[in-house]
Amino acid sequence: MKYHGNNPKRRIAKLGSYTRAQLDGLAAAARYSGSPHHKIRPADYGFNPPVAPRPSKSVCDAKRPVRRDEAQKLLQAGIRLGMASSHTVREWPKHVWAVDDSGDVYEAKLGHDQTRYHGYRLAEDDDAMRRWVGAEWSKRKLEHGG
Repeated sequence: MKYHGNNPKRRIAKLGSYTRAQLDGLAAAARYSGSPHHKIRPADYGFNPPVAPRPSKSVCDAKRPVRRDEAQKLLQAGIRLGMASSHTVREWPKHVWAVDDSGDVYEAKLGHDQTRYHGYRLAEDDDAMRRWVGAEWSKRKLEHGG
């Protein structure tokens, strides 16, 4: 079944939309909890039941297991680079994007509890978004000396 959950209107906030202090504070406080609905390999998440992928959901670990500490680091790196949506819930960006060392693009979404994120690898059918996030990630990493 094709995944229809991604909103084509989601956008990365323009540089300068968040102050450096805001980004650093958000990155320090952000927590990745994951979701069994986006996993096929339970890794070290401690879900009960271990996994419960839904056919309509994209999974973050389709290519390889993504351990919780890696997901947390990707979330924090995305926030620090300002790869966060302009749409917020309270002070939290609704979406955060990151790219792993192998070039796979991930999107984290603020959970229903509005305190923790879950994420997923952007699917190949979302190619325009993957290209845009990848290009912005590279540009912002260069600008931040990383």
